[in-house]
Amino acid sequence: MKTRTPVFVTYPIPDPGLPTLRSAFKVTVFRGRAAPTADEIVAGAEACPGMLVLVRDRVDAALLARLPALRAIANYGVGVDNIDVAEATRRGVMVTNTPDVLTEATADLTWALLLAVARRVGEGERMMRAGAFTGWTPDMLRGADLQGSTLGLVGFGRIARAVARRAAGFRMRVIHHARSEHPEAAAAVESRPVSLDQLLGEADFVSLHVPLTPATTHLIDAAALRQMKPTAHLINTARGAVVDEAALVAALRDGLIGGAGLDVYEREPAMADGLAELENVVLLPHLGSATVGTRAAMSRMAAGNLVMALSGQRPTHLVNPEVLVGGAAGG
Repeated sequence: MKTRTPVFVTYPIPDPGLPTLRSAFKVTVFRGRAAPTADEIVAGAEACPGMLVLVRDRVDAALLARLPALRAIANYGVGVDNIDVAEATRRGVMVTNTPDVLTEATADLTWALLLAVARRVGEGERMMRAGAFTGWTPDMLRGADLQGSTLGLVGFGRIARAVARRAAGFRMRVIHHARSEHPEAAAAVESRPVSLDQLLGEADFVSLHVPLTPATTHLIDAAALRQMKPTAHLINTARGAVVDEAALVAALRDGLIGGAGLDVYEREPAMADGLAELENVVLLPHLGSATVGTRAAMSRMAAGNLVMALSGQRPTHLVNPEVLVGGAAGG
């Protein structure tokens, strides 16, 4: 009987991913709730040509060196900043991701945060739970108006454009800053390209939609926060380290900006000291793609990518296609 190819999965992902993998491979699943350590990944994946990881799992050069049999990594998520893609490519390891399927869910979550921070929903909810609501008054928890305000999008990819489409319903003015020009997409959502400095100075709501790279790490630092209006709100559903979280705590505490809504954190799952104590911030535990349908679609796509990669096919969502040049993958 032919021995089945072993693969390692760092978390029991939702259906249909695991059944798909089990139909093709011998699957080992790490069962811990917290992210596995490097040693735990090696223990499970040392002899595996493929593994499926979450965006929380760090696959760096040191870990890759300990996995000589590895040929493919399927990332359960669109961002691959958790993986040293350059080193994976050098070692002939394919890296795949799950783009597109989480666009609408993440755009919805961005708006959930934006509305919650604008209308001080978190503060109101805490007031009710504490039994501190004593009756309606005209000056209680007055929030920010959306109609007629300016939404500034830092980045203008799929998710940012989906966020912009939703802004039309609130009759907001939309501006964006991106590395590349997108005239047709901008016209479709009536967004105007501007410099980052101009965006920070004009926007009432600054929403971040850039991948985490060396160029975007701490893109929103103390200097950037000082450029924002004192009434402006920062929304981050991209990657935590795009924001200097300590600087954000100081800006929120000192009233340099009006508030923030965060779904991601610089040292996730930890938060910067003092952040949780602030009233003018809404905090969520990385829920951007957390709908039943979206997580199932991500599961299907990640598993499908790994099946294709280990079956001699080019995965549909291959992040590093250069790995295939000259037959490097699997070498």
